[in-house]
Amino acid sequence: MKKILGLLIALLLFSGVANAKDMRFVQVSDVRYNSYDNNDSNFENIINDINKQRDVEFVIFTGDSINKTDKQDLEGFLTLAKKLKMPFYVVLGDKDVNRHKGLSKKDFIQIVKKEVRKYKPETPNYVFEYNDFVFVVADGSKDIIPGTNGFYKEDVLNWLEEQLNLYADKNIIIFQHFPLIPPSEREAYYTFKPEKYLELLSRHKNVKAVISGHFGVNKEQKVGDIVHISTSGIPFYRIVDIMDYDTPNPTIWAELKEVK
Repeated sequence: MKKILGLLIALLLFSGVANAKDMRFVQVSDVRYNSYDNNDSNFENIINDINKQRDVEFVIFTGDSINKTDKQDLEGFLTLAKKLKMPFYVVLGDKDVNRHKGLSKKDFIQIVKKEVRKYKPETPNYVFEYNDFVFVVADGSKDIIPGTNGFYKEDVLNWLEEQLNLYADKNIIIFQHFPLIPPSEREAYYTFKPEKYLELLSRHKNVKAVISGHFGVNKEQKVGDIVHISTSGIPFYRIVDIMDYDTPNPTIWAELKEVK
């Protein structure tokens, strides 16, 4: 009888593992690619390491992909990023766009779409889905008067609320360059007036994480039910696993990797 009971328990455990729905993606932040300083080997090492990881659905670059606003740097960054074996998405950072230097947000996206034929996003704010899990990219960059302080304008927050309402029955992760919860005390990097954004998030229990970069600091903080993850630039990146993603309370596990 004990053997039969043990066998039943083992079968139930195996069934639970077999039916678990997990998903994995990678975050890379603040690559700051610079074609003039020949730092492409560090970035290429990151790409090669990501390509060795198993079951990665996509890669998200959370801003400052280039070191200064320069079309040549952007093209160089994309040339290497295209070596990834999985799709990738891009968030705008404070170093990526500057209209006065000939690279507006529109210009940046047009170059990405030209260089990466399968790249679908057409605006700085966009939504994509994997396995019925929703990912939202929120843009806090400024291309007229760029600066290190992020600013999520009212039209961005209105758009964001529309998306959170539209996908109210699904789990959501938000990607952005500028953190809402500072991972360190660097006031020059703080997001300008984050209170309204945080109040918006408090009304949407389906938002599970906000993932960003910018500060050059690796840190995870939980505010309410939302995990705020900040990741520094290369040689670091994060592997993020979402376990039981189809349940109301999935587990998010972020592993920091360093590639030298």
